[in-house]
Amino acid sequence: MARDSRRGPRRGRRDRSPQERARRAFARRQRARRWLTWRYVVAGVLIVAALGLGVYAVYFSSWLRADGVRVVGNAQLSDKQVLATADVPLGGPLATVDLDAIEIRLKALATVKSVDVSRTWPHHVRIEIVERTPVAVLDRGDRLTNLDAAGVAFGRLAKAPAGLPRVKVGPGADGDALAEAAAVVVALDPAVTELVDHVEVRTVDEIDLRLRDGRLVRWGSAEQAEDKAAVLLALLERDAKIYDVSVPGAPTIR
Repeated sequence: MARDSRRGPRRGRRDRSPQERARRAFARRQRARRWLTWRYVVAGVLIVAALGLGVYAVYFSSWLRADGVRVVGNAQLSDKQVLATADVPLGGPLATVDLDAIEIRLKALATVKSVDVSRTWPHHVRIEIVERTPVAVLDRGDRLTNLDAAGVAFGRLAKAPAGLPRVKVGPGADGDALAEAAAVVVALDPAVTELVDHVEVRTVDEIDLRLRDGRLVRWGSAEQAEDKAAVLLALLERDAKIYDVSVPGAPTIR
């Protein structure tokens, strides 16, 4: 069919009236606003969905459950002892395991000086233990235990290990007296420690050293322990039965 040559050319943008151009611009702005609104809505839905999935994965699903416990730092305590005391609940979400409660239970063990319990994602609880270091053996007559540098007794012993001096306590010795005795032991020169059979503790101010050859050292309290240790090391070169270093500036021998 032949095109009607009488029809005029198609109207372009220049031929549109100002009212029509304004109407079209308004419509474009409306579409842009609607798309911007829907974009925020879609983004919000996706964020909420992601958060919901994360909460489900962490707290309700079996994807991140507690399957095992790793114990590090223990030498005196066995893994079995640590695990029995820790009583870590397994099988549930790792995120819900009460780490503080586990730490409290483990700190009840006298051998434990400090402990750190943490989560090792995705499936384990990690227990890192710092044990007390024995500096002497506490001899209470009916039982032997370790004694650390702070005077804390821990870990029952079947027999005294070699290389550690014994500390014997009298009926009047309390926790402060044990701390004083431990400070004395720590201050001793290794050469003197080898000569000591045991440390006798009656009170905080009455601490004596009994040497293996029967000699006696009157030590007094733990004050000026390093000065007393240095004076004693020099005095032991002199033949005597009793060495008194309770006042290190004026030691005596008999």
